[in-house]
Parts: sequence; C-alpha cells; structure tokens
Amino acid sequence: MNIKFRLILMNFMQYFVWGAWLLTIGAYWFQNKHWSGAQFGIIFSTMGISAIFMPALTGIIADKWINAEKLYGILHIFGAAVLFSLPLVTNPTTFFWIMLLNMAFYMPTISLSITVAYSALKRNDIDVVKEYPPIRTWGTVGFIVALWVVSLTHNETSANQFYIASAVALALGIYSFSLPKCPPLLHKTGNKSFVDMLGLNAFALFKTPKFAIFFAFSLLLGAALQLTNAYGDTFIQDFKNVAIYKGSIGVKYPAIIMSISQFSETFFILAIPFFLRKFGIKYVMLISMVAWVLRFGLFAYGDPAGGLWMIILSCIVYGMAFDFFNISGSLFVETLTPREIRASAQGLFMMMVNGFGALFGSLTSGVLIDKFFTLPDHSKNWHGIWLTFAGYALVIAIIFPFVFRYKHNAAVKHAIAHI
Repeated sequence: MNIKFRLILMNFMQYFVWGAWLLTIGAYWFQNKHWSGAQFGIIFSTMGISAIFMPALTGIIADKWINAEKLYGILHIFGAAVLFSLPLVTNPTTFFWIMLLNMAFYMPTISLSITVAYSALKRNDIDVVKEYPPIRTWGTVGFIVALWVVSLTHNETSANQFYIASAVALALGIYSFSLPKCPPLLHKTGNKSFVDMLGLNAFALFKTPKFAIFFAFSLLLGAALQLTNAYGDTFIQDFKNVAIYKGSIGVKYPAIIMSISQFSETFFILAIPFFLRKFGIKYVMLISMVAWVLRFGLFAYGDPAGGLWMIILSCIVYGMAFDFFNISGSLFVETLTPREIRASAQGLFMMMVNGFGALFGSLTSGVLIDKFFTLPDHSKNWHGIWLTFAGYALVIAIIFPFVFRYKHNAAVKHAIAHI
C-alpha cells in the first residue's frame, strides 16, 4: 500500500477520534448529566493537564524502549477502552478521573503520529517539508467528518458519540501495528540528560523579555481556544429550549454548523504566507487576537434563525483566529531560537497553548459561568458569556502591540519566503 495513503489514513482516524466528542461533550454534559458548569470546566481542563506532562513522558519511552508506532497503537487501544466506559460514569468526580485518563492516552498520540509520519517519509526518501502538510490536512478532514457523523445521526447529546470515538480509536490502535517501524533512536544520537529529554532547557527562554511576553500571550490565547472548544456547540444546543428556534437548521445540526470552523481553518492555512509577507509576524498575531474578539462577539448576537449568518461568520473567522497565532507563533519560535533547542522550544510553545492555556481557560470559565451567568432555572446567559469572552480577547489585543516589541527581521523574512 502507498506509504502516503497509509499516513493519510492514520491522520484521518487520529483526529476523527477527537472530533467525535470534543465539540459535543458540552451538550452531552448539560443535557444528560445536569452537573454544574464549574464541574464541566474542570472536566475540560484534563486536556491541558495531559498536554503538560504526557507527551514528554511518552517521548522518553519511545526514545529508549518501544517503537513509536507500537506505543502509538497501545495508547489508542487503551484510550478506546476508556472512551467506551465514559457513559457508565454516574458522578462528576469519577467522570473527571476517567476523562483525565482518556486524555493522558490521547494527547501523546498527536506528537507520536508526527514522529511516525516523519520517520516513514524519510525512510522512503520522500520530502517531508513538501509532502507532510497535505497528509496532515486529512486530519482536519477526519475531524470534520466525525462532527458530521455525530450530527447527522443526532448523537450530539447522546453517549453514542463516545462509542463512535471508541470504535475508531480501537481500529486505529490495531492498524498502527502495521505502520512502518519507527524504532528508538537514543543509541544513535548519544545519551541525553533527563533535562534535555524533557526539553526543560528551553525554559531559559523566559529570561529573554520578548520570549517571556510571547509565551505569556500564548497562554492567554490558548485559553481563548479552550473557551470556543468547550462551549460553542453547547451554546447552539441551548436554543432548542426556545420555541421559536426549535425547527431551525442550526438547532437540528449544530455540529455541522460548528464544522465550518474546520473548513475555514484549512483555507486560512493557505492564506498565512501572504499575510506574513505583507504584515509580518507581530501584526499577523494581532490580527488573530482581533479575530477572537469577532469570534466571540458574533456569537453574542447570533441565533440559529435570523442571526444564523452571524454564527456562520463567527465560524469562518475562527480559522483566522486559530491559525494566524499558532502558525506565526511557531515560525517565531523556529527562527529566533538556537538550533539545539528549537524542538524543545516548540514543545514549550505547545505546552503554553494546549497545556497551561487550556487549563487556565477551562477552570476560569467554568467558575465565571456558574457564578455570574447561570440563571435560577439553570439556563445560561449566553449573550453575557460571549460578550465577556469578547472583552477578554479585546483587552489582550489592545495590550499586545505595546508590550510585544518585535521587528520583522531579515531572518524571519527569509523563512517566510520558503513557506
């Protein structure tokens, strides 16, 4: 079988597993479990907790003892078992620990899938820079397809979303053992210190003001991403409780509406080189922050009927909000860190966004929504919620250009020219 097709299939299933429940778990939580928003925020924090610790730990295991593709498969099989057991949980505390275990198995597979793909392509003398991005795009397609499957089968509030994810995770886990071998390479690269293997030497970047500020804003933008993941689908789902919206398309297929965000993401990835050349990294990051303001603001005034266009426009804006900071931020790290710590610096960037940022967004938003935006009948003041989030993003956007003093230098321009 063609190696690129095999890697496409791996990426498709990798993100299908995540897309089957990530944006719809909120609807399942609030309409089936009836537990609190603060408790839900804690549940969503499991992604951040896992992103802080697990990728580094499994990286050590893959470096020293187990083929990456085998470890990848084992983690997905364990994850499938955990996903299958989630609907059986009857209290929020147990749900937290089971979800934390699920994310502990899933989050490392994201980086392991990249390791497996790079290794396979290089062994077959295939240009990684040219060929990997189109392969990875199929991961986004898998995420979209999962959303559509869950929505069209009306499982957005059903436990079936976890069974669907579990079945695909099990299939991927078994399939992984047929992938090209990716053996441990530590003996080929020499012994590394524990600090080096965990990427802790990259923390020295915090001593440099521009990096300290950059990583701080990475955390704050990571929180914004978590807010839209956690509450976007739930927000649309709640309109079904309002009589005039019950028959609207948005209420019938909220996950499909939300999947426009992923379509937008693929478009704005292609637009990034133009924007980077035209405006430079700093202002592309700023555009991302303004896009988050629009993302949340449009949600505040949108509805599934006459205001559906605002929800759709918000989903389109999401691609700019998400991609412009993540891609340009990654390029900032790549071009301005010493070669010997670039990999660990990229890991630190992702830790701040998907780890600490996700954790901060989950915990803070859950408490705020419970305290200020949950009405006596347990319904949510979504207008107030989204305006508060928009205000949060606006404050970040106003502060950023004044404190992040960075000029678009020749080295970065050269790197952009080769995107």
